Amino acid sequence: MEEGAKLHLKEWLITQVDSGKYEGLCWEDEDKTMFRIPWKHAAKKDYKQTEDAALFKAWAVYKGKYREGRDKADPTMWKTRLRCALNKSIDFHEVPERNQLDITEPYKVYRIQQDNGLARPAESPIIKNQIFIETKGSPESQYPSSIENVLTEPYLCSVLEELMREHTYCELTDKKPKTQLSHFVCTDFRMQVTLLYQGQRVMTVTTSSPDGCFILQGRVPLGNERIYGTCTAQQLSFPSPGSISLPSCMAEAMNRLLCHLEKGVLLWVAPDGVFIKRFCQGRVYWSGPMAQHTDRPNKLEREKTFKLLDIPTFLTELQSCLKGKGPPPSCEIELCFGEEYPDPNVLKSRKLIMAHVVPLFAVELLQKFNLTETEEKWLTLSSNPEGEKM
Repeated sequence: MEEGAKLHLKEWLITQVDSGKYEGLCWEDEDKTMFRIPWKHAAKKDYKQTEDAALFKAWAVYKGKYREGRDKADPTMWKTRLRCALNKSIDFHEVPERNQLDITEPYKVYRIQQDNGLARPAESPIIKNQIFIETKGSPESQYPSSIENVLTEPYLCSVLEELMREHTYCELTDKKPKTQLSHFVCTDFRMQVTLLYQGQRVMTVTTSSPDGCFILQGRVPLGNERIYGTCTAQQLSFPSPGSISLPSCMAEAMNRLLCHLEKGVLLWVAPDGVFIKRFCQGRVYWSGPMAQHTDRPNKLEREKTFKLLDIPTFLTELQSCLKGKGPPPSCEIELCFGEEYPDPNVLKSRKLIMAHVVPLFAVELLQKFNLTETEEKWLTLSSNPEGEKM
């Protein structure tokens, strides 16, 4: 090869594996037909950019997509570039059954395709520019959509797909090998829940349980806990009205209302959306992306499951927004306890007890594309994982 000539991905990557320069990048078998690539999530506490993003950065530098000291470091984009290059190349094929993504030092395994006619066919342009969203247990709710021409460089047709993995902890599973489309199953169950008394924030918690969280005054209702698998839902108890300064008449009214919220509500994120079920005697009203009314109250019926946000619809609206065909999708959900809501005649800051809920996967996607509004209540998502009483 001539001096200064660029290596193809296959030759470049084999050179990197043989070099031993990158920790975790090694051969999977003695015959050197498969190799491991370290694949640690950037959100992990022990993530170190200099080590865990080193290989992805090297590929970006090699391709002239990142210039040290001149360009802003973007480990997620570096990872996206190499992953997209691997997926498009006919020289490599991912071996999912050998992947280890749930260990301390996660990695993926790729097989080097031999020049024997068995290489994976290149994807057609139509397939490259489409994303299908599949929700677990709901095969009928697939939303095909194109992000063609949204972004300028060809490899970026897979940016949203990678963001769903890197920023929202979504698993990518191939139902069929080779040229079949990829399917998403969202596994980011985190929510930011903010409780407000007469417009004053009294608690902000970022939940982490796959079973979501109870917002209640008493204990988790026995016999109703199996709403979405085995229940390990977090329990968020309403703070005492004495935690903020209120007129005595308002504090008394709030205490009377809390007595009727003993069993509370259960909120959770599933692969296809955000759901809620009301158990308490006290009435609960809501507003959000799937609310029937925006100018009059939406009531949650007791012992009935309601879908508050639909993930496939959110993603479809996000893609439309990126193409300039609509506004950013909404992901905010508001609950009002004991009082009708929305109420055009009464400001929400006058309502006794409200909860503001946002699913973390949606906020992070919007932030990535600079589509969020500058709302202070969104700024505590990453900085307050354990919850904070104000």
